[in-house]
Amino acid sequence: MDFNLRTYLAQKTDAAPLAVFRLLFGVMMLFSLIRFWANGWIETLYISPKFHFTYYGFEWVKPLGAYTYLIFIICGISALLVALGLKYRLAIIVFFLSFTYIELMDKTTYLNHYYCISLLSFLMIFLPANAYFSLDSLLKKTSFRTIPKWTIDSIKLLLGIVYFYAGLAKLNSDWLFKAMPLKIWLPSKYDLPFIGENFMQQEWFHYAMSWSGMLYDLSIPFLLLYRKTRWFAFAMVVFFHVFTSVLFPIGMFPYIMIVSTLIFFDAKFHHNIIAIIKSIIKPFRSIYNIEYKEAYILKKQHIVLPILTVFFAIQLLLPFRYLLYPGELFWTEEGYRFSWRVMLMEKMGYTTFTIKDANTGSSFMVNNSDFLTPFQEKQMSFQPDFILEYAHYLGNHFSSQGHKNVQVFAESYVALNGRLSQPFIDKTVDLYKENESFQHKTWILPFQDEPSITNFR
Repeated sequence: MDFNLRTYLAQKTDAAPLAVFRLLFGVMMLFSLIRFWANGWIETLYISPKFHFTYYGFEWVKPLGAYTYLIFIICGISALLVALGLKYRLAIIVFFLSFTYIELMDKTTYLNHYYCISLLSFLMIFLPANAYFSLDSLLKKTSFRTIPKWTIDSIKLLLGIVYFYAGLAKLNSDWLFKAMPLKIWLPSKYDLPFIGENFMQQEWFHYAMSWSGMLYDLSIPFLLLYRKTRWFAFAMVVFFHVFTSVLFPIGMFPYIMIVSTLIFFDAKFHHNIIAIIKSIIKPFRSIYNIEYKEAYILKKQHIVLPILTVFFAIQLLLPFRYLLYPGELFWTEEGYRFSWRVMLMEKMGYTTFTIKDANTGSSFMVNNSDFLTPFQEKQMSFQPDFILEYAHYLGNHFSSQGHKNVQVFAESYVALNGRLSQPFIDKTVDLYKENESFQHKTWILPFQDEPSITNFR
């Protein structure tokens, strides 16, 4: 049967799955923010450091001192309102802006799942997630039983991209043929009951984990879409994410993904969830007489659809931008972020900086701990854009102190996925004269190993 876009866009579906997704998304985000605050990470990551690494083009996004707590409060309140479906449109916009601002404050804290949350919250701005089972519908005394089918499918598509592209990223020689970096990480889990001693030390288990992780990511979106395999797929989702949360300190992300995949289930499943919630929150039961209308008509769909088309085109193409750069992706990291390359490498570096007077030749070395936290220094030591930004910070700092004709040189050695360390940065290049851009960084020394790790390029 030929696919007809006009017919597809006119299709309706039950509103319950999107309502449940909205509620659980808001609750999970609120809990995540509370957890972040309770662990003292706002102070540790955003307020205490003297210097913050920024994203190219977003250098103006900075922590606000003690007012940084206010951003988290605003983000938390908006997450609660999203869950409740109260002033939903405003709430999800505020959540997207505040959460993304938090994410952009310091590049050191970059994680794929923070990026995922920003994308999901941006997408939700355009979806009628408050059309059903929300305080907005309660206050307006109007609720809609059905919504455009594509609104739910758009969330499924985004989640499918996250999984499938994570699987594609695992199609590299280190992951499949060397079981790296799992061969480094898993043996350290020797203290886990039973599996620690019996499995985590076994090389066959490292390969089994690598290959099963790749196959899982590539297949799970399709298994979730197909009704007959959906429960099996969800069981795999729960097992996979609970297991990874035990093995690795990746916070709330595994549980967020478990909850998110519920949207693949049919409407009856979500109505059962809503019935359970209603039985717990009895005041929600028809305080007002709500008029149930059949179909929600999305306003300005002719504007929304082109925006989301561009949005998804970017998500489909952006992970492949690394093909525009020469060299090994895992080494240069040019095009690495925002590409669903999740936990694919173990990279350690040691980088020192020398400040030199271009006229006299006098020089001295910098003590990185005078300016960076241990976590920042660790991340800086093997990421080229960090090294360049820090070099400019040092150049500006010592110039402001009265040093003349400042030059900044870096000597760096990096080890990738268990290999011996090798020179990383051209130590003859004055990094203070190099500017950040989307162009290839020629001062990164070539990777001295196989022709390619990444996707067999």
